[in-house]
Amino acid sequence: MNAPKVSDIIGIINKKFPFALAEQWDNTGFQLGDAAAPADSIMVALDPLPSVIEQALANQCRLLITHHPLIFSPLRQITTATAIGRLLLRAATGGLALLSMHTNYDIARDGLNDLLAARIGLQDIRPLKITGHDELVKFVVFVPTDHLEAVREALFEHAASLGNYRNCSFAASGTGTFLPLAGAQPAFGSVGALEAVAEHRLELLVHKDRLPRLIRTLRSVHPYEEPAFDSYPLLNNAPVVGLGRIGTLAEPQHLEALAQQVARDLGCPTVRTVGDPSRPVRTVAVCGGSGASLLREAARAGADVLITGDVKYHDAREAQTLGVALLDAGHFGTERLMVAAVTSFLEDSLARNGFAAVVTAANTETDPFTTVQASP
Repeated sequence: MNAPKVSDIIGIINKKFPFALAEQWDNTGFQLGDAAAPADSIMVALDPLPSVIEQALANQCRLLITHHPLIFSPLRQITTATAIGRLLLRAATGGLALLSMHTNYDIARDGLNDLLAARIGLQDIRPLKITGHDELVKFVVFVPTDHLEAVREALFEHAASLGNYRNCSFAASGTGTFLPLAGAQPAFGSVGALEAVAEHRLELLVHKDRLPRLIRTLRSVHPYEEPAFDSYPLLNNAPVVGLGRIGTLAEPQHLEALAQQVARDLGCPTVRTVGDPSRPVRTVAVCGGSGASLLREAARAGADVLITGDVKYHDAREAQTLGVALLDAGHFGTERLMVAAVTSFLEDSLARNGFAAVVTAANTETDPFTTVQASP
């Protein structure tokens, strides 16, 4: 197996967690480095901290993937006079590329908020705030029978999954005809003579935003000078995507008991609560990181409680007014589970695509907040 390039990693991530899903205010994606450089050693972390970058360089990593982007706002200069400049220069001189999967990972299916909802044990999980629909297109191409498998395998890289099923396609045999005109360079037959070729009609589903890349791939692998293909918009109800998640507990719990469970599930030393500790809760909304802005969506959706981080005083007062309980497990506590999940995802995806690379989870990150007990 060959080592992947940085661009291969970007493609693998983009297929599962499309960067196009990111919020407009966000700066997610490839931030530093050479996309053509090899990435045989990769590190995954929540934040691009100095300690994380030093650990990645010490491990001779070529790519650092973080949830939070190092470059968030436009930079006027990159110098050692600023903390961000020093980190960028340290990574660049060490040959370390930087990639962020931020709000695209929050919004995407099987991303951060699905992880958080599953970790807490929610059922019937769905997006809390819908931000868009995942539009699908049926793509049809006609391929000479002897080239069917090669073309199909190449196009699977861009095909949509159906639930828990991937590499889905349909093929039917038939006969294709064409008459090459002057200037043509046909793979079969000759100019001026009608040709008939045993072909297969190959069908698969594609995410609409991936269609241009699929067509480029098709042209590079199809034996015909002008491959015949069609793309059809679908009336199927496309899966929705959005921020946060809402679901239900298997059994109702008191708010205090749920807070204790969340602390255990997320490994948090403390969880702040807003609401009556004895209040029964069943419908639960979650949003990793700073999700108090979804409080009104949670109330409209009928949530008994919203689990998130970074809750401010006025958020708590608004929750009391709306009659929604809050559990604040912290920004770090609600998002750090992405490190293990992305590490595992990359290991599986690289092996499935025939790449050899070492993927390591950063182990130098800790919650910046600590708790201090009052003196007696």
